Amino acid sequence: MGRRWVFLIGLVGAVWLLGSGHGGQQPPVTAAQRCFCQVSGYLDDCTCDVNLKRPCPFWNDISQCGRRDCAVRPCQSDEVPDGIKSASYKYSEVANNLIEECEQAERLGAVDESLSEETQKAVLQWTKHDDSSDNFCEADDIQSPDAEYVDLLLNPERYTGYKGPDAWKIWNVIYEENCFKPQTIKRPLSPLASGQGKSEENTFYSWLEGLCVEKRAFYRLISGLHASINVHLSARYLLQETWLEKKWGHNITEFQQRFDGILTEGEGPRRLKNLYFLYLIELRALSKVVPFFERPDFQLFTGNKVHDAEKKMLLLEILHEIKSFPLHFDENSFFAGDKKEANKLKEDFRLHFRNISRIMDCVGCFKCRLWGKLQIQGLGTALKILFSEKLIANMPESGPSYEFHLTRQEIVSLFNAFGRISTSVKELENFRNLLQNIH
Repeated sequence: MGRRWVFLIGLVGAVWLLGSGHGGQQPPVTAAQRCFCQVSGYLDDCTCDVNLKRPCPFWNDISQCGRRDCAVRPCQSDEVPDGIKSASYKYSEVANNLIEECEQAERLGAVDESLSEETQKAVLQWTKHDDSSDNFCEADDIQSPDAEYVDLLLNPERYTGYKGPDAWKIWNVIYEENCFKPQTIKRPLSPLASGQGKSEENTFYSWLEGLCVEKRAFYRLISGLHASINVHLSARYLLQETWLEKKWGHNITEFQQRFDGILTEGEGPRRLKNLYFLYLIELRALSKVVPFFERPDFQLFTGNKVHDAEKKMLLLEILHEIKSFPLHFDENSFFAGDKKEANKLKEDFRLHFRNISRIMDCVGCFKCRLWGKLQIQGLGTALKILFSEKLIANMPESGPSYEFHLTRQEIVSLFNAFGRISTSVKELENFRNLLQNIH
């Protein structure tokens, strides 16, 4: 099956999740059933360019992963197409062709528009604020000398050996400080908490069910992303290493430790359910942003006109296939209460997510940091789209779209993040088959 149709596997999985039930069945007996049998019923809430050298803004004691598999290979300058080297917002041929003309006009008809140093700083801050006011992630500055171009195909997401307290600390800060959770409520199976029992689990889920739908969805999105990343690492695990080669493949034991219903005391199937929830959210965002990519001004500009036209045609074909999916998530219940309270909650939602995007700079493994930043920004872009429905509807058919636009960074992260979650759903089917005869 071609890569561009991988998402259809996810559609089938999502339909199965939404439509299946297991009431009255006998207790599960196989490992596959223990991982997957509870992932059923209706979802209860359903009513690259990158700078890997940015310092961690929260703590200084980052232990850098010294393993070779943690390293990221950047692209050399001559390997990057000229169209991609342009500024992130200039992803059309017209915009790039106008650069030289504009620069010449500025030189010939220049007006002294110099500002004091203090005013320049103020204007820069205003611009940054305006550009980020609707964004859910803190994007890298691609003009920074530390920014590098990375070929994602040469740096696949897979197991790197980055684990233990350093990795747990990242997820612990995300869950404990950014998911609207009070410190008194303990997460089930938290590796940094001890002495947890059934009462703590019941307390946690009672607290979660008591949250408003938006905060509950926020937690489930983060849990789903965490689960998706763990599926990737289990599916591309280093199984064997010799002087001649490395063998990567499915590690069934690793998958069971993270998702088996018995080994995780019922937590694993919940994680998988949240993974499907994340999938449906990103799928819905792609269905809503179709008008942005349909505009004639939008091009996947790399400098090769033939390839650019072909890629846009394929992109629109996939987007229209996504739009035709009959069971899309309905986000209309989000932020639908009192307008003032809803706006405050939406801002809290956005700021919490931006904070998580900053935490990615604290990941000690560069390859893990690369994929973590990419997937967080992809999800953040999906949320930006979901909450910009009116702006998308009011876009002009041609010419600049000032109220709603996506940068090249956002576009790349949006589709790669969806590709990752689609791959997770596909890998779940692979693990289901591998576990079928294991008891």
